Amino acid sequence: MWATRPIRRRAAGAAGGGTPWPGAAAGTRVPLLFVLGRPRLQRAYCRAVLRCFGVRIMVSGNPIRNLSGVLVVSNHMSWLDVFAIGAVLPGSFVARADMFSGRAIAMVARLLKIIPIERASLRRLPAVVGTVGGRLRAGQTVVAFPEGTTWCGLASGSFYPAMFQAAIDAGRPVQPLRLTYHHVDGTVSTTPAYVGQDTLARSVCRVLAVRRTVTRVHVGSLQLPGTDRRALARRCQLAVHQRSQRSQHPAPRQALAA
Repeated sequence: MWATRPIRRRAAGAAGGGTPWPGAAAGTRVPLLFVLGRPRLQRAYCRAVLRCFGVRIMVSGNPIRNLSGVLVVSNHMSWLDVFAIGAVLPGSFVARADMFSGRAIAMVARLLKIIPIERASLRRLPAVVGTVGGRLRAGQTVVAFPEGTTWCGLASGSFYPAMFQAAIDAGRPVQPLRLTYHHVDGTVSTTPAYVGQDTLARSVCRVLAVRRTVTRVHVGSLQLPGTDRRALARRCQLAVHQRSQRSQHPAPRQALAA
C-alpha cells in the first residue's frame, strides 16, 4: 500500500467570487508572481491546487526521464488535466484560448505558460505549431491534448496529427501519458469530466462535492519523432489508448501527496 498524507484543505473560493478557476482559490496560499516560469515551483503550485480539490496523484508506468524539449501528449477529460500533468511534468500547456479570459485567470495562464489555441480558427493552427516547435527547440517541455476536445473518461478520441509536426520539426521526442480519474474505492470516476454544454462552475462544484478523487497518470514509452506526423500520432494514440483497454486499474508505481 502507498502511504499518502490526508487532504485537509478545501478550495474555499473556487466555486464562487465570479472566477471558478483555481489560482484565485484562497486555499492554495501560493503567491502567483513567485512561481511564474519556474518548473519546480509550478509543480508545487499544481499540487497545491489539486490538494485544495481533494485530488491525489498516483503515477505508474515508465520512469519520467529528465530530458529537455519534450512534447508531452495525453488524453483529455477535464480542466483538472492541466494541474494533474503539471504536478508531474511541469511545462507549457496548449489550451483553449477562451478558458483564460479575465485578469485573475490570465495570471494562472501566465503561471502555466499557456499557448492559446482557438478551435474555430484553423488558419491560426500553423502559428501555434510553430510556437510549440520553438519552445521545444529552446529545451522547454510542452504539453498538448491531441484529441482536440474533452471526453467523458469512458470513451476516447483519435489523436489529430497537427501538433506532432512541432516535435518532428524540432527533432524532439514525445512522451505519451494516460490520465484516468477514480473514486477512492478504485472505480473509474466521470465526475471531473468537462464536456458538452457543461459549465466550468458546475464542473468545479461536482469535484468539490465528491471530496476525494484519485488521478492516475500512466507514463508510456518515449516515442522518437520520425518524419511522419500521422504515424507519430498513431503510435502515441496506441500507447495511450491501448493502456486504457488493458486495465482500468493500473498498479501504482509512485503516489504523490498532492
